[in-house]
Amino acid sequence: MTVASEPALRVGARVLLLNRDDEVLLIHARDPDDPSHHWWELPGGGQDPGEKLEDTARREIAEETGLLLDEIGRKLWTRESRFTYRGREHHRLDHVYLARTDRDAPQVAVRHTANERAGLIERRWWPAAAVSGCHDKFLPAELPDLLLTLLDGRFPATPLALTA
Repeated sequence: MTVASEPALRVGARVLLLNRDDEVLLIHARDPDDPSHHWWELPGGGQDPGEKLEDTARREIAEETGLLLDEIGRKLWTRESRFTYRGREHHRLDHVYLARTDRDAPQVAVRHTANERAGLIERRWWPAAAVSGCHDKFLPAELPDLLLTLLDGRFPATPLALTA
């Protein structure tokens, strides 16, 4: 009898990045092995050994968008998730930070991994009303409500703990 092993926990950082118009940057991605499975998510990725989470957030934004962030704001939430991607089980713990930019154009070359290139559909700035009116899958699923709560100034001071 074969017992499936528990996937290793991968810790990462994501950024709820707002522009000067309070639009949020989202990445439309898909599972290359199941193209009908697609979603919108915040930019970010896995923490490198010895890296501070805020530095992970900064690095991932630069790699995925070409934008350089001087400041990473407060932590908004953590999200633990278990999911299947490319036929494998995954276990993630993402720390999500708030950041703002007034830049429109990349400042450095975008450096996607082969896996990111295979799954990337597009990157887009979204007004909060468009996020709320969209019926696509968002990660986290609560993102439309979380974004409105943040923009309305009603977001809790203590980071939320989300699970999926």
